[in-house]
Amino acid sequence: MNKHYMSLQPTELALLHAASRIYSARVSSGQVPEGGASAAIEAAVAESLSLARVIDESVMADKELD
Repeated sequence: MNKHYMSLQPTELALLHAASRIYSARVSSGQVPEGGASAAIEAAVAESLSLARVIDESVMADKELD
């Protein structure tokens, strides 16, 4: 059996959580057509990155004050 190992950094985990919520909401509301999962996942990831960029540009985190 071929096992894969993955270790995500905290920022990657935060983006994964956001993207999975976006994707899940679309699936739950019937917005993902049959066979359209890959495109919907890619869109959710792109949107989570867009949200992160807006937040990063709008907010100064504690560690950025040092």
